[in-house]
Amino acid sequence: MIVTVHGHDAYCYTGGKPFDPARPSAVFIHGAQNDHSVWCLQTRYFAHHGFNVLAVDLPGHGRSKGAALPSVEAMASWILAVLDAAGVDKAVLIGHSMGSLIALEAAFAAPARVRALAMVGTTYPMKVSDALLTSARDNEAAAIDMVNIFSHSSMAQKPSCPGPGFYAMGGARRLMQRMSAINPQQLFYTDFYACNAYANGEAAAASVRCPVLFLFGAKDMMTPPRSTRALTAAITHGKVIEVDAGHQMMAEQPDAVLDALFAFASGSVA
Repeated sequence: MIVTVHGHDAYCYTGGKPFDPARPSAVFIHGAQNDHSVWCLQTRYFAHHGFNVLAVDLPGHGRSKGAALPSVEAMASWILAVLDAAGVDKAVLIGHSMGSLIALEAAFAAPARVRALAMVGTTYPMKVSDALLTSARDNEAAAIDMVNIFSHSSMAQKPSCPGPGFYAMGGARRLMQRMSAINPQQLFYTDFYACNAYANGEAAAASVRCPVLFLFGAKDMMTPPRSTRALTAAITHGKVIEVDAGHQMMAEQPDAVLDALFAFASGSVA
């Protein structure tokens, strides 16, 4: 599904089902150097079990046009504009990593538009080391390899994880390489810089009143669960679930992630 946002095409994967504004909607927001496909193992289930799905490609990523946006605030504003363009009044927002900050900021900017908020692989502040920022700016290929290793719980997942012929680390690496190929304008650095610079997380978290789910990877080295205390302390009503995975938990533990997200989203619209 393509809608027009700020004069550019914005691509939203709908999970293989026609979009129906009468149904409850779930918006899936990917992280840095990714696109909507990181959610492919969860979004089709949502779409075939009562939800509209809008799994977005952020500007400069995947099929959406326009330059990558330089700040979390700008990306949150873009997400709200996607809701307007699609005719969605209120939605469940589900964000991974950078996408979790975007979802949080959108909930802060327009609380009446957010039915519930799920933050997957999140932390605040989401600081990026100087070495990794420099690598993302000067040697994007090396940064991709580095982050790909850090984002998975094991370098030797069995070939059947999570399904026959599916190689989580290889797939993630090729996706990030593809994002570089279609948008060579320092995309990784732009995304990482936005995460590193975002400073409104504490105020945004304190403002949240809707249902909240924190979904953490017990073996996450990018956003380790121990680093999330500021967020969980600010949103005391948030539910916390850990899965046995690294940062790319949607691929490493797709069923556990789906079960947690679908139960949470279904409860928010019941």
